[in-house]
Amino acid sequence: MNPRAVTTDVLLGIVPIALLVAFWQGLVSFGYAPPTLLPPPGLVFARLAQQLFTSSFQQEIAATLLRLFAGFSIAVILGVTIGLAASASPAVNAVVRPIVRVLAPLPKVALYPALLLLLGFNHQSKIMLVAADALFPILLSTYYGASMVEQKLIWSAMAAGTPRRQIMLKVVLPAAVPSILTGCRIGLVISCIVVFLAEMITSTDGLGHVLVTAARTFQAVDMFVPLITISLLGLILNGVLQALRTYLLRGFPEV
Repeated sequence: MNPRAVTTDVLLGIVPIALLVAFWQGLVSFGYAPPTLLPPPGLVFARLAQQLFTSSFQQEIAATLLRLFAGFSIAVILGVTIGLAASASPAVNAVVRPIVRVLAPLPKVALYPALLLLLGFNHQSKIMLVAADALFPILLSTYYGASMVEQKLIWSAMAAGTPRRQIMLKVVLPAAVPSILTGCRIGLVISCIVVFLAEMITSTDGLGHVLVTAARTFQAVDMFVPLITISLLGLILNGVLQALRTYLLRGFPEV
């Protein structure tokens, strides 16, 4: 990828964020929002920098990341496996398709009370909620990516003597990687949102819990710190996933 194009993309990405911060500062400076409810961004970022070096806040971040990574990993494993199986087997597709049509539009947070009763208030219920929400975009992207693989690639592999059981791993899966990674990026964004929401609803740790605790004690500055932190974590993780995509797809024309 052209380094100049990367620099341009980074700068274009920074501009709207800078405008948002400037708008935020303007609301406070011109008195449209009281500082007790909307503290100035400088104060919030200073508090964030201070909190990042405290062990207690680092533990909150670690708890959130643990749930996020565990749930997202489960979603990736199940989504890719089921998606590939559904694309290869009409029988599996006939079973999976109605389940996806029924459950994909369902707000998974509605299942959270049931998960709490089944799995308790610890990590497990939050991990499963994240996995349930991130699963479907990954599954659907895998299925459509595998289904769109050109048939001549499969025929060529069969003509070259590739066993049928290896065609899925050596032909279909590599060809479907761009679509799978797109689904993973969508699933990662959903995972960040869901884990934060789950921690806000019921948790004794994590960034969502920090926000709720600050809100209950009317600490406006401390309310914005976890919001910005989860946004920064999502930005960093998305950048890591984009770098992985660029590496894996370095032979593809679009990368």
